[in-house]
Amino acid sequence: MRTEDVLATSETGVWTWDGARGVIALDAVAAGLLGLPEEAVTLPESAVRARLATEDIIETERVLAVAESEGRVTEVRQRVIGEDGTVLRTIRSRLRPIRDGRPAVDGITNGMVGTMAEVPAAPGRPASMEWDWRRAREAFVLDAGQALSEAHTSKDVMRVAGSLAMPGFTPDGVAVFVQEGDEIQLADYHGAYLDGMEDRYPMPIDRSYPAADVLRTGRAVYLATPDEYERQYPETFQWVRHFERCSWAYLPLVVAGRVTGVWLVAFSTPVGFTIEDRSLLSTIARLLAQALSRAFLQDTERELAADLQHTMRPGPAPGVPGMQIATRYVPTGGGLRVGGDWYDVIPLPSGRVALIIGDVQGHDVRAAAVMAQLRIVLRAYASEGHHPDAVLSRASRFLSGLTAEPDPAFGESRFATCLYAEVDPSTGTLEIARAGHLDPAMVLEDGTMVTRPTAGGLPLGVTGQEDYPTTRLILQPGETLLLCTDGLIETGKHDMETGWARLRKAVEGAGGLKLDDLADTLVETVQGGRAPRPGDAAPSGERDLDDIALVLLRRTSAARAGPPGGAPVRRVVLTIAQSEPARIAEARDQLAALLHDWTHQERLSDAVLMLSEVVTNVLTHTDGDALLVAELSGSTGDRLLRVEVSDPSDEPPHRRDPGELASSGRGLLLMDSLSDAWGYAPRGAGKTTWFELHEAASGG
Repeated sequence: MRTEDVLATSETGVWTWDGARGVIALDAVAAGLLGLPEEAVTLPESAVRARLATEDIIETERVLAVAESEGRVTEVRQRVIGEDGTVLRTIRSRLRPIRDGRPAVDGITNGMVGTMAEVPAAPGRPASMEWDWRRAREAFVLDAGQALSEAHTSKDVMRVAGSLAMPGFTPDGVAVFVQEGDEIQLADYHGAYLDGMEDRYPMPIDRSYPAADVLRTGRAVYLATPDEYERQYPETFQWVRHFERCSWAYLPLVVAGRVTGVWLVAFSTPVGFTIEDRSLLSTIARLLAQALSRAFLQDTERELAADLQHTMRPGPAPGVPGMQIATRYVPTGGGLRVGGDWYDVIPLPSGRVALIIGDVQGHDVRAAAVMAQLRIVLRAYASEGHHPDAVLSRASRFLSGLTAEPDPAFGESRFATCLYAEVDPSTGTLEIARAGHLDPAMVLEDGTMVTRPTAGGLPLGVTGQEDYPTTRLILQPGETLLLCTDGLIETGKHDMETGWARLRKAVEGAGGLKLDDLADTLVETVQGGRAPRPGDAAPSGERDLDDIALVLLRRTSAARAGPPGGAPVRRVVLTIAQSEPARIAEARDQLAALLHDWTHQERLSDAVLMLSEVVTNVLTHTDGDALLVAELSGSTGDRLLRVEVSDPSDEPPHRRDPGELASSGRGLLLMDSLSDAWGYAPRGAGKTTWFELHEAASGG
């Protein structure tokens, strides 16, 4: 006994819907129940929807949503509609949604499968009495309006318009025409392929053609039969007849009282264009005009944004011997998706390289314009060979003069944050000047991220007479310098503390990542999903997104000392001048960050205390600056911390025996008590004082 024979004998049809292809396959019984010839057939989804009551389609979609969430078979009743709008019969469908890419029937991975059978009409009441034509059309208009409002591009709008299942009939093809000068142009077409259709356009506006008449007069043209078309437009009918259509409707697309185009709806079956039909088509034309107007505007904004981003984005980063560079710019999803964030990589006449990153206040086209001018000015000053502090001082004076008058649209003068770093590739030396921007960070070779506090001044443009102190850092082999704008930190409603913590967690233990992969990881962490590449559109679902500019500079680790395959060495190098005793606190923070995963955290305070003692002694008892070098080497659980503080004095530290009430003189006693080893050694004209802590011995 075959299942197909049993179903056919009981007048039960079988059908499948392939959502990926947008087609519905019917067996002979199912086709007959829908008023089609009783033979197996595969039809477009819109052709089947046109034979069902619109309000039943809407109800079916609602029931399907529930069934899909619950993962079960569901049952619905649907009314089959004839060409004249009367109900032919009521059918009962049992159906099962298919999702998650798992093939179920005929290789379908996204769609539905089901059966259908006729439901006898209630005794004494014809099926046609159950059909309310006016309510069906109202339901269709609401459904169409929702679908068109959700379309974001002109292609999406035309796809929706071509798939609308109008009560009683469905179009075989839809097109939109627009006027360009003295010609009619085919803007878009959706439907069955028509060989040679596009070759007829553009067409003179004064030609005898229905779309031309609609553009000139603003009145719709309805052609119910081929004879009527040939009688009114004999010239164009000679090539239209080859498309084998039976009825045509040309409707004006009107926005704000102006005809912006013509909507052609063509039918492969005769349509009488009754008052109700014309009213329905006119309503859809108004909805379509609004949707296309919005979509054309969004398309234009996208094109403008892409052009602006392409124009303003720097070219490929230049090659730097001994260094690797990776950059990212991710625009936000709002407005034209252009703003004031930027970066630049500039080869300097001295053989060094300048890295610039900044953010102009505001997020609009004016901010982008200010950014473009400021970027050109910074590049010019840098190329002249000015020192980092001089570059920022000159740029601040320029911006202060440029925005002396408040921006009418913004309500105040614009300013910009900026960080300028001059890199010596041969030594890894960084000279950094900062104008209200975020401090840089460094990703050490083992994936540990630490921020590097630097001296800074006010944002550019706030005052024309600002000085910008410079900070010198050393980029060790294998380390990566990270420069970014606040979008990378604060996106997702984070503050500075939690934002940096999020990035540290993302790269922790990822020391082996390639530089481009590290850049993608950082952006992915903030925005989720695939990391956008330069020029990509930004996600639009988040309302708190901000532009992201990111520059990564890595000093290649080929010259790193240590045994092959050994664990990477973490290192902090910091200079503390006699005039900067406040930087001792910064040194303590840097050491604490270096030891963030030290096995015995209670010893962390010991290391910080000894560091403070040694550096304070240098600033107190010598006339020179203190150079700090802290290194953490070895494998986790058996690491060695070595801290060296160098100064220009050759006088060795003296052990003293302070009295009970003395306020100083206990430094060496602390070193003896807290360190595993310590000492000093001559270095050049001065000396280096050092101490060590062993992780394995820290618990003793």
